[in-house]
Parts: sequence; C-alpha cells; structure tokens
Amino acid sequence: QVQLVESGGGLVQPGGSLRLSCAASGSIFSINDVDWYRQAPGKQRELVALITSGGRTNYADSVKGRFTISRDNAKNTVYLQMNTLKPEDTAVYYCNADVSTSWAQRGNYWGQGTQVTVSP
Repeated sequence: QVQLVESGGGLVQPGGSLRLSCAASGSIFSINDVDWYRQAPGKQRELVALITSGGRTNYADSVKGRFTISRDNAKNTVYLQMNTLKPEDTAVYYCNADVSTSWAQRGNYWGQGTQVTVSP
C-alpha cells in the first residue's frame, strides 16, 4: 500500500508564499506522474500543476508564473511552491500520484488534503 501525506498549508496574507509538500511512503517501486489539485468550497476539484517522472511540468493558467512544482525523487516528495498568493487560491490542496509498486503493478493514490487560506 502507498500513502501520500500533504503538509505546508496554512493561513497567509495576499501576496504571501507557502510551500506544500507531498510525501509518499509504503511499497514504492517508482513514482510516476504527480499532480496537485485544489478544491474550493462549492467548486469542482481542479488541476493546478503536474510533474512527470521525467520532470516535465504543466500548470493551470490561473497559477502560471506564480506556482512551481518540483520533485525530489530521493525523498519520494513533490513540492508546490506558491508565490504571490491571492484570495482565490484559497482551497484544500490535494496531491495525486501514479505509483508503481512493482514492475507490473501500479495504482493511483490521493492524499488527505491540506487547507490553504489566503486572507488579509
């Protein structure tokens, strides 16, 4: 089994920064693509950023130039650096990962989420 644990959320003022972490543990053979999603109250969950196993990245238009996704394969951890935060970034942020647990087995896993609140 694989567990994903997000951390780093909190309350920040507009214009501030936070760095979220998504740490994977368990029966990991390799971590493939990893995504960050967010869900604001009353809204659908949306993709914020993704990073492939090869390090290629992609971002939602709403966060381009402000957020940076990165990964440390040695630590099985993916980060989301969020700068110039806006009130509309307020949401629960979730990590989602495609993980191989052996040569022949892989699965999709979600973390429990971490709250980010941007408010004066």
